[in-house]
Amino acid sequence: LISTALVLAGFVALNLYLSSLPPIPDLEEYKPNIVTKFYSEDGEVIKTFTAYTYDRIDLKDVPDELKEALIATEDKNFYHHNGYDIVGIIRSSIQNVIAGRAVQGASTITQQLARILFLSNERTLTRKVKELEVAARIEKTISKDQILEMYLNNVYLGAGAYGVSAASKIYFNKKLNQLTLPELALIAGLPQAPSVYNPYNSKDLAIKRRNQVLKRMLTMKYITEDEYNNAIKAEVKLSSVPQIYTTNKAPYFSDYVIKEMEKLGFEETDIIHGGY
Repeated sequence: LISTALVLAGFVALNLYLSSLPPIPDLEEYKPNIVTKFYSEDGEVIKTFTAYTYDRIDLKDVPDELKEALIATEDKNFYHHNGYDIVGIIRSSIQNVIAGRAVQGASTITQQLARILFLSNERTLTRKVKELEVAARIEKTISKDQILEMYLNNVYLGAGAYGVSAASKIYFNKKLNQLTLPELALIAGLPQAPSVYNPYNSKDLAIKRRNQVLKRMLTMKYITEDEYNNAIKAEVKLSSVPQIYTTNKAPYFSDYVIKEMEKLGFEETDIIHGGY
């Protein structure tokens, strides 16, 4: 009982601290450095990690089904929390303690945006606390719709795509408003593990993840039973050639460098997002 009381008191104190943080100045003008470059010894760029294009899109032009799919999958309480979900943090902490390792996360869309814009992907308690701090400040600075719009434009979705509009062009060679429900659900399933669920890497895993997203949408009553049943049967018809405009003059060597960086503790998304 004492231990439980202390833990709950700690979460209450954390909540009070986060609610007292100030806004972030000039956040709406912030532009993250999303390009990592590999150089040869003589200074020539041999590899870049960048989007097909940084194709910004207004929230009003994003299909409702995509917004609903992302919220259902990534943060069902997005419009009802202050940037962080204390109940979710407690629940995931208990699950992680029981498992003896990190098996469940509790990052809201706002926390993910905080990580994309300001932080690294390292899995440490210090980074997690910073993530909560920045998320709380973001919520005080801009509206929920602005947060969702920034997330949709900056999240990495695999295959060199930053943002949902770029992902639409790279994977399907279509504009976002031309995508079908199953295509939108596939994109919504990518943030959790972009390289794993990239349909160019593994179509089977991409379909499995897409169907999980559709199931969440059905559970939250964003789609009907008929829409769900039709969507999970849909084939994935990808663009024949990924539309990725990057420099890649030494692919085998670049793959070797990435593997060496992973040995040093970098994750794929950290390498790509880092602006190194």
